[in-house]
Amino acid sequence: MNTPKRYTITAALPYTNGPVHIGHLAGVYVPADIYARYQRLQGSDVLYICGSDEHGVPITIKAKKEGISPQQVVDKYHEMIKKSFAEFGISFDNYSRTTAKVHHDTASDFFKKLYEDGKFIEETNEQLYDAEANQFLADRFVVGTCPKCGFEESYGDQCENCGTSHNATDLINPKSAITGNTPTLKETKHWFLPLDQYQDWLRTWIVEGHANDWKPNVLGQVKSWLDDGLRPRAVTRDLDWGIPVPVEGGEGKVLYVWFDAPIGYISSTKEWAERTGKDWEPYWKDEDTKLLHFIGKDNIVFHCIIFPSMLKAEGSYILPENVPANEFLNLEGNKLSTSKNWAVWLHEYLEDFPGKQDVLRYTLTANAPETKDNDFTWKDFQARNNNELVAIFGNFINRVVVLTHKYYNGIVPSPNAFSEVDEDTLMMLKKYPQIISKSIERYRFREAQNELMNLARMGNKYLADEEPWKVIKQDEERVKTIMFVALQIATALSILSEPFLPFTSNKLKGMLNVSSSTSTPLGTGSEEMSWNSVSKENVLLKSGHQIDKAELLFAKIEDAEIQIQLEKLTASKKANELENQSVEPQKETIEFDDFTKLDIRIGTILEAVKVAKTKKLLQLKVDVGIDIRTIVSGIAESFSPEDIIGKQVTVLTNLAPRTIRGVESQGMILMCDTPDGKLAFVEPDANVVNGGRIS
Repeated sequence: MNTPKRYTITAALPYTNGPVHIGHLAGVYVPADIYARYQRLQGSDVLYICGSDEHGVPITIKAKKEGISPQQVVDKYHEMIKKSFAEFGISFDNYSRTTAKVHHDTASDFFKKLYEDGKFIEETNEQLYDAEANQFLADRFVVGTCPKCGFEESYGDQCENCGTSHNATDLINPKSAITGNTPTLKETKHWFLPLDQYQDWLRTWIVEGHANDWKPNVLGQVKSWLDDGLRPRAVTRDLDWGIPVPVEGGEGKVLYVWFDAPIGYISSTKEWAERTGKDWEPYWKDEDTKLLHFIGKDNIVFHCIIFPSMLKAEGSYILPENVPANEFLNLEGNKLSTSKNWAVWLHEYLEDFPGKQDVLRYTLTANAPETKDNDFTWKDFQARNNNELVAIFGNFINRVVVLTHKYYNGIVPSPNAFSEVDEDTLMMLKKYPQIISKSIERYRFREAQNELMNLARMGNKYLADEEPWKVIKQDEERVKTIMFVALQIATALSILSEPFLPFTSNKLKGMLNVSSSTSTPLGTGSEEMSWNSVSKENVLLKSGHQIDKAELLFAKIEDAEIQIQLEKLTASKKANELENQSVEPQKETIEFDDFTKLDIRIGTILEAVKVAKTKKLLQLKVDVGIDIRTIVSGIAESFSPEDIIGKQVTVLTNLAPRTIRGVESQGMILMCDTPDGKLAFVEPDANVVNGGRIS
């Protein structure tokens, strides 16, 4: 018996300064979950691990903003993220957190091992310091212009525009994110990992050793860093939130979050091993284990240069076989942003679309940013569900199950002689596991999922061509064969869909009355079927097997449901625009006598017509008490003439007349801006006599 392959699969630790959104899912967690589920179906020994990244400056910034402690911040978001992942079907074997004792101990021991082996260098250098805040400005406590791309809001550790990692002192025109002050330079001592000493080894290991199997975007970014020349990288920070530096002289300092965080994969493995009674070391120290890191492109440097150098320095760990990083996902044409609330949050999606986890998984995989940035739109989400999942996959399964019950009371019929079409269809069916596997093994999940849908398309075409609902009237024996073949396709779909659509897979297995975790037909006595059973077994669902009644796998998503989501985003956009609006500065000071010269009165609009050949102008007749006068006002884009007749408004009556488009305007209607940026009349709360003065 062959020993199963062992895989350690890691997914980037999410920061616990906010919830998880669709960009995180598309870039990291869905593809990693597809791969982990697929390998389990292959019979591999899989450990799929993750955990919350609970240290680092973003946590402390969030805590200051909300007026709570960093621990309260991470407790809140850790539970939210963990719960959302579980409800969404992300099948972690262990989800830990970096504030756990096992992690503090593991990270401290890792640091001490490198320290005792002389792998660090100590340097006293100048770092940015905010005198008013009385603290050094590590990482995201400082913002400035990126030295590489010129983006003016780059963080001190990384530019979110171009993805480049750098030191805070590299920024142009740095500013403190705490006070807004220009920081000064102040001396401080830190420990550094001398990455320059690993440069040649990294080039040999990555650029030469993985040139044919790593993604071009990963190799390109790594090669760029290596070509620029690596420099020593600090592994400690002057902060009070994090893992204390565990050696003499480390008082008041913590481990740099990007030294601490990837060790979280190891500590999460230890936590899993303690919980399950297994040995953690083979998953990190056995050369037969395949270590894979699923990340977004902003984490490439840390997982391909810094963490491997750490592992190499420690000496007893295996190195990643692959780091299949994805690009970024945008939302409705704009970059996802936590701070601007421009996102689809996972916990909100689960509330708004109960039972539709697989629809989002499917859409994110279909639009996966595997080779370039891609875009999520709600209209595409709706179309993917209605036109593909409902119309193709769901339609095929529904017809097969309904017809089996209609003709045979839900019992799989015994086939008669297979026609050439039947044999070709069954032969093609056996090829699909290998076709899909080939794409998954190359981390082409979008391509793999499309092949799964091609199998459903093949099933639909087979039924449409063979027309059992017509043939039943002339040749009942032929229909038995047709339905038998169709049921084999349905069973294959229940197995092969599991990595992509796990909830759908379980529901379909329930309809077919096979095991929810495997595809063993009840009462057949056959061995449990795995992924490869589809290509090896001549019969997946045997004659005489009883299936259950049909249920809809997918339901149509209506326009009204999508409109609610679009309105959410519109509200976020308007809120951001309002927040970013600058208030006009005060005009020059006037005397009280200047103000008393203004004659402002209440009037009623009697007539309103558009001024010809203009977009903005309305010609109004307004009763201002002392007379009825003509006023030209630029409000036509905000109000229809018929809607404002009879409305009481505020009028500046003693403004000098002015001819506008050939019409003499004898006053001015006073307007104001609403919070959503629209125009509104300055009007009285109750009816006031025309001519009433504002004083």
